Amino acid sequence: MGGLRDVVRQELVARQLEEQIVGRFPVGQRLRVLDVGMGQGTQALRLARAGHRVTGLEQDPTMIAAARTALSGEPEGIRERMRIIEGDGRDTGVHFLPGSFDVVLCHGVLMYVEEPDPLLAGLARVLAPGGLLSLLVRNGDALAMRPGLSGDWAGALASFDTTAYRNRLGLDVRADRLSTLTATLAGIGAPLHAWYGVRVFTDTAADGAEAPADLETLLAVEEKAGRTDPYRGVAALLHLCGVRG
Repeated sequence: MGGLRDVVRQELVARQLEEQIVGRFPVGQRLRVLDVGMGQGTQALRLARAGHRVTGLEQDPTMIAAARTALSGEPEGIRERMRIIEGDGRDTGVHFLPGSFDVVLCHGVLMYVEEPDPLLAGLARVLAPGGLLSLLVRNGDALAMRPGLSGDWAGALASFDTTAYRNRLGLDVRADRLSTLTATLAGIGAPLHAWYGVRVFTDTAADGAEAPADLETLLAVEEKAGRTDPYRGVAALLHLCGVRG
């Protein structure tokens, strides 16, 4: 397992995604899944283990290598259900035909894309009718929370009227507001069906923080907060699920 923040993110997103898949598709259906910007393949592998056919799209060679290493340790049946393609998420039209997938994931990608609308339109294009689009984004309505809870008052004050921020890697990136993405999803034919908050209480954990012994209790608290107003509205990340009309 990784550090605490990553553990919370991956576990909560997996549970939320499973809830949406179970509620939308027949039990036992082998879904066609695309994971755009799959990173080291954590969610892609989970879905392949669950029996789905998964395509991971990633452009970072280091992440691709990590995903291939992780996949190599899986049983043959799982390895056969997952393929990894090197490419940019903005070029889905080059790699895939319209309606090719039942589920499309795009987690932790939009913050690095200056103009996300074309990318999102491309993701909706490769979704089959009734398909599920899963987005994980930085919450633009709560950018003041991290610096404020850390005592960085100047940083908190500067965060209220912007969607730009500097991430923990020192990169200048952008966040997304729930209202804006809701309108965008409606415009591309995959209107918002459900949304969750991710990391309400654990976002300010230190970089080296490890998961505690009572991790399951911590996850239960975070999971409840991520589904409950007003807590989910101040989460560091938003998990939005749209459905293709």
